[in-house]
Amino acid sequence: MQVIQLSDPHIDHRFPQKAAAFARAVAHVNTMPVLPDAVILTGDCTEHARADEYALFRDLLGALRVPVFLVPGNHDDRAALLELFPPPPTRLPDFMQYAVEDFPLRLIGLDTQRPGHGGGQLDRERLDWLEARLREAPERPTLLFMHHPPVRTGLDVMDGMDLRGREALCDLLLEHPQVLRVAAGHLHMNLTARFAHTTVMTCPGTDATLNPDLNRAAQLVVQRQPPMCLLHHWTPETGLNTFTQVIEPAPWHTLFDGQAWHDFERPNGAHHPH
Repeated sequence: MQVIQLSDPHIDHRFPQKAAAFARAVAHVNTMPVLPDAVILTGDCTEHARADEYALFRDLLGALRVPVFLVPGNHDDRAALLELFPPPPTRLPDFMQYAVEDFPLRLIGLDTQRPGHGGGQLDRERLDWLEARLREAPERPTLLFMHHPPVRTGLDVMDGMDLRGREALCDLLLEHPQVLRVAAGHLHMNLTARFAHTTVMTCPGTDATLNPDLNRAAQLVVQRQPPMCLLHHWTPETGLNTFTQVIEPAPWHTLFDGQAWHDFERPNGAHHPH
């Protein structure tokens, strides 16, 4: 099973380049050699949660050729998303928090939105719902996805918008080894960290990847790099592996054809010395 993770498109009526970047991300998914089974989108769909921004976001997302499941970010309007993208039946009422039961890898989206704040929250109600879902399927491999990562980054401004309830989430996940990955967004950066028994990974935004200068924690000094997405790939034999993909048009090359290696410069030519 393959799941592509996109994050933080921030569709903005003032900056059409953000919509163009998200359109390229959708095209990237649609032109993969094998279409993924699903796309997860980890929040901040628009910048201001305006009706026109959501209308454009919905039109762009509608071009995807595979099912998409999303959760709100701190820039989103939960009620608007619930109306535009009704979640599956296994859901927590009044939240965009739900379980997707259709695939061999179980997908659980967590609603970490804390209205009026840049940071997120998993309160008792949301954590109790998650615990009940995990207890009912302890043998099913599971991927959690949400907007706010449950770890600190070492960057003051980002850690000031972190996730309340992360300690309780950590305690909960220690009891549920079937959770193979926690996939988040929010940072616009690619971060990998240990959390409970599992791994947290954050997905960059669809318009750029931010590379931070970690020596200046009190500031936010970044280098703008090409946009990326994550490919979460699960099989019974390998478990869950995650690959980083750059979102840009590029040809596919056969480096190994099953019998011999080939060079990028001469894809049909000389044998590679591996």
